[in-house]
Amino acid sequence: MKRTILGILALSGLLLTLLPSTLVFAGVISAPVNKILMAVGMLLWFTMAPFWIKRAK
Repeated sequence: MKRTILGILALSGLLLTLLPSTLVFAGVISAPVNKILMAVGMLLWFTMAPFWIKRAK
């Protein structure tokens, strides 16, 4: 259960890192909003992914 929640949070962070650039290119969001979303995504990804990817011993 905990591993599933970590995976969802990590993948959400990765999505928040990749998706805003596409939305800026399409003209849906502005560049400042892009920067905020990408910063949040980066923080989520780099804080959650190591715990999610770590192999169980």
